[in-house]
Amino acid sequence: MENFFLKLSIMLVPGLFAITCHEVSHGYVAWRYGDPTARMLGRLTLNPLKHIDIIGSLMIVFIGIGWAKPVPVVYENLRNPKRDMIWVAAAGPITNVILAFISAMILRGIVAFGNPAASGSPLAMMIEPVVLMLAFSVYVNLLLAIFNMIPIPPLDGGRVLSGLLPWRQASALAKLEPYGMIIIIVLVFFTNIFSTIISPFLHLGVGLLAGPQSGLVMGVTRLMMR
Repeated sequence: MENFFLKLSIMLVPGLFAITCHEVSHGYVAWRYGDPTARMLGRLTLNPLKHIDIIGSLMIVFIGIGWAKPVPVVYENLRNPKRDMIWVAAAGPITNVILAFISAMILRGIVAFGNPAASGSPLAMMIEPVVLMLAFSVYVNLLLAIFNMIPIPPLDGGRVLSGLLPWRQASALAKLEPYGMIIIIVLVFFTNIFSTIISPFLHLGVGLLAGPQSGLVMGVTRLMMR
């Protein structure tokens, strides 16, 4: 039980921050392109209580990826709905990549200047949880970005693809949305999509961002997921 709460304390903060920023970015970009719905509903806030989904948050702990309550976007309010929805949808994954980059740079900086967590000093007691959170932040943000770019609606990748396709093909793709989550669940739990597609991109992203600390990122993640 103690081990569970230790993992919870390390994973939940970066996980909640990742999904909260993901949703806020959707609402903010939608507002800039003409749809004030998220702002009017008080969803343009980093307060996780406004976005939290209990099951989605717990899934971060158990499988390393979760979700928040989607920010509402009224398609018809956008000034150029088909084009603008591309940027509204892409904003979430782009934000997660930025957060992964920032986390990786801070992590690399701590190690480059001599990781106090390795010294066993009192300072290490404060720095070590930060290092673990940063490592998990790199992983979970990249995973959210890659997973959400799967081109199946209602995932962001499906909405980006709909905006890029001609009207007829976009309309055909949009018809999949009511069944999208079922398709995604089948792909994740009953196919090798994670090991054959998501995992290679994830390892590539961690390697590019974390560099020499990529082993630390993946090691911490494996430890947290046990």
